[in-house]
Amino acid sequence: MNYPIWDLTFGGGLLIAVVAVTHVFVSHFAIGGGLFLVLTEKKAYREDDTALLAWLKRHTKFFVLVTVVFGAISGVGIWFTIGLIHPAGTSSLIHAYVWGWAIEWIFFFLEITAALLYLYGWNKLDRKTHLWLGWIYFIAAYLSMVIINGIITFMLTPGNWLKTYNFWQGFFNPTYFPSLLLRTAFALALAGIYALLTGTVQKDPELKGKIVKWSARWIIPAFIVIPFFAWWYIGNVPEIVWESARGKVPTATRYANYILVFSILTFLFSLATLIKPKKVPFVFSLLIFLTAYGTMGSFEFIREAIRKPYIIYDYMYANSIYKNQFPGDGGLSIQNIQQEGLLAVSKWTAHKEITNDNQLEAGEDIFLLQCQSCHTVDGYRGIRKVLVQNQWSQAGISRRISSLDKMFHAVMPPFAGSAAEREALAAYLAALAPLDPDAVETAETEISGEAVFEFHCSDCHEYAADDTLFTGMAKYDVAQISYLMTRLDSLDEEMPPFEGTDAERETLARWIAEQFK
Repeated sequence: MNYPIWDLTFGGGLLIAVVAVTHVFVSHFAIGGGLFLVLTEKKAYREDDTALLAWLKRHTKFFVLVTVVFGAISGVGIWFTIGLIHPAGTSSLIHAYVWGWAIEWIFFFLEITAALLYLYGWNKLDRKTHLWLGWIYFIAAYLSMVIINGIITFMLTPGNWLKTYNFWQGFFNPTYFPSLLLRTAFALALAGIYALLTGTVQKDPELKGKIVKWSARWIIPAFIVIPFFAWWYIGNVPEIVWESARGKVPTATRYANYILVFSILTFLFSLATLIKPKKVPFVFSLLIFLTAYGTMGSFEFIREAIRKPYIIYDYMYANSIYKNQFPGDGGLSIQNIQQEGLLAVSKWTAHKEITNDNQLEAGEDIFLLQCQSCHTVDGYRGIRKVLVQNQWSQAGISRRISSLDKMFHAVMPPFAGSAAEREALAAYLAALAPLDPDAVETAETEISGEAVFEFHCSDCHEYAADDTLFTGMAKYDVAQISYLMTRLDSLDEEMPPFEGTDAERETLARWIAEQFK
């Protein structure tokens, strides 16, 4: 709200995901690959293997081009995209961890310098000096991850930082160490996976077989320990955070299935390379590369998904609104916005007041401010498709907006703004998907109570005995339940009106009453 909005029709979050996952897949290779270079060079010297040494020189050039050139560019790309798409969240991370970032940039500078000198020094330096450059590179690269890992895990599990704002309590947060070991293991696996790419194009079968077997020794053990570190990581994530994996927005659950499939395939394919290492084709190594990319990408999507509705857990919502008031919040806490109004505190909106003439335009401004960080109109997580499918009236949309934090098991921030702003947003959304006058009345078709519940109630309620819908209705009979559905706001003023037909209402009432028999 303090910054201009960069409105991407296909979704800013999707752009960040593509850039970030690609960079992470390269940056982890930069860490594990550094250790791989040093240990492989020592191995070649120890075995007096000139062919392996010659390949390693070529692999070093590939390594530097991928990590230093592409890795550095994609790293800058992350800062560029998050700075434009989520400037408030980026600003918070910089202010909370400015010294952490400064230390990381020093390690990054040392890392790049050592990598270039290592490449240059193959034919210029003695073995001992060259190996020392390799060790300096690896240590600097690993320490860079040590710093960044603290900041990334802080976003999901800030721990006591929420009370003390202490640098170290936020840095060494509950998921810090399991995440560090998980990423370390994956970095070592990627060292072997990238080596397969350059190793399987070798024409000498003896050299090719040696590289494949050596690479597999990096991949297979890493994928054996990764599940244990992942389990440790999961155990340190608060139970309430996993709520996003439930209901109608099962992003974490879906990607958990993907990560299971991709990691098993990567492990099995890597084992298969040991059957006939001299004959492993480049296409097969590329397949392992892609399944590993799917594994890493799935993990990053899960990490992002379970943090919703926050960008920094329990501190800042995904739409840049602070959960609680504190000195220096700039008036952007949800409590202040509820009092002052969203448009009033936003610096980059054309409409500060809502009138009958500008209601739709103001509603669009509100959509961009509050919803655009996760939704687009027709692109990634497009809202029009949801509206068309559900055919909600403007009144129904307005009621749902007032209880966003209860919908889909609390994966959306609560609406922040005045009643007039809520109505303006509802009017804008209703205009995106006008009600279809030719829709067939569902009353004409026999429909089950469970189906009615799924369509009209499951946004906020679960089919579970302890859900408030069922516990609240337990003392009523069918007629009373049916009547209460005509005035749901008497049960909870934030509940939207029941928008089904009379027949659907009666069917649902009978079905709910049957749950208590």
